[in-house]
Amino acid sequence: MTAPTPDPATDPRKDSLIEYPSQFPIKVMGTKAEGFVHAVTSIAKQFDPNFDASTVELRDSKAGNYLGITITITATSREQLDELYRTLSTHPMVKVVL
Repeated sequence: MTAPTPDPATDPRKDSLIEYPSQFPIKVMGTKAEGFVHAVTSIAKQFDPNFDASTVELRDSKAGNYLGITITITATSREQLDELYRTLSTHPMVKVVL
């Protein structure tokens, strides 16, 4: 038995260019401080229980005062991504989330 084709007028996926689930990179920037990477990876783990911290990419700013962190999570819904962005953006160590 096949699943019915969703009605395009009511299908919530029509508003998104992302197909779920998918691997989704998120860039987080903040002041280079002890505990920053751990804070970001802990938040990622809250939203993606299968998050693999070994995939984290780190980049120092030119002067070394800031740190860019790229995390890649498995995105399962728009709501998950929205809440993850909100949680990261409101963390006191985070300056920018892209």
